[in-house]
Amino acid sequence: MLAYIARRLALAVGTVLAAIVITFLLVHAGNTTPGAVRLGPGATADRIAAENEALGWNRPLFTQFTDYVGQLLQGNLGTSLIDGRDIAADLTDRLPVTASIALFATLLSGVVGILLGVAAAVRGGRTAQGITTGSGVALSLPSFWVGILLVYLLSLQLGWLPATGYTEFSTDPVGWATSLAIPVLTLAVGGAAIVTRTAAAGMREALAQEHVRTLRAMGTPQWRIRYVHALRYASVPVVSVLGIQFIVLFGGSVIIENLFALPGLGQASQVAAVSSDFPALIGVVVVATVVVVITNLLLDLLVAALDPKVRTA
Repeated sequence: MLAYIARRLALAVGTVLAAIVITFLLVHAGNTTPGAVRLGPGATADRIAAENEALGWNRPLFTQFTDYVGQLLQGNLGTSLIDGRDIAADLTDRLPVTASIALFATLLSGVVGILLGVAAAVRGGRTAQGITTGSGVALSLPSFWVGILLVYLLSLQLGWLPATGYTEFSTDPVGWATSLAIPVLTLAVGGAAIVTRTAAAGMREALAQEHVRTLRAMGTPQWRIRYVHALRYASVPVVSVLGIQFIVLFGGSVIIENLFALPGLGQASQVAAVSSDFPALIGVVVVATVVVVITNLLLDLLVAALDPKVRTA
């Protein structure tokens, strides 16, 4: 197990480093310079050149990269070229927004998907057919369309939840929960459909295993067979799907955050890309990559704990 953890840690560090290198090179491959971004379109070529020199843009690329990595190791992500704000502090404020949406949507889709998947596998017949059809419909709906529909029903028609905006948890916990409700529901619809199908397939396979038939022959109660032995067997693919789903939701939150005016990492990445704010853009990539890598590492360890065969693969 220790060797497995060591391999995964090495892979995680390599992934983060590769993301930093690729982003750093792509930023330097563009036609825009930080001096031009900071001074604006009205600046002269001489002023831009002087600003680039002051910012260290003309130094050797390797020197810039090593200096940047050194700053990263100290927790310094630099300052914005647009307004001079501290990027680390800004992303620290934004990270809980994106993480909350992705985490709660993953948990909700996991609970709903497992319940429906187990019901489809255990009951079969029309129940399974209805659940399969419903999950297929949910998978075919674009998330932004689901969000618009939920805003129309839950906000405009019923007035239960706010349509857009974000409330800090420290300011108003109830307002914080209601401001995240529709975005979480929006993302959970498609996620629950994927988990449902995965859980149903896993449960069907689990219930057909030799040890499950042996348990039936020994007179083990059905509820114990289904919800202890079979569900644990089926949990490996479900856990994998949930982990991947969290990663996808965390890294692909741009549309949802802009749709609901949420100040998360997705919104920050779009603003940084549009304004060519290089330090902010690299900072978002670094933070998002670290979160995704840590999630993937924890997922690998959890799957290895559930399935010992994975550790020797």
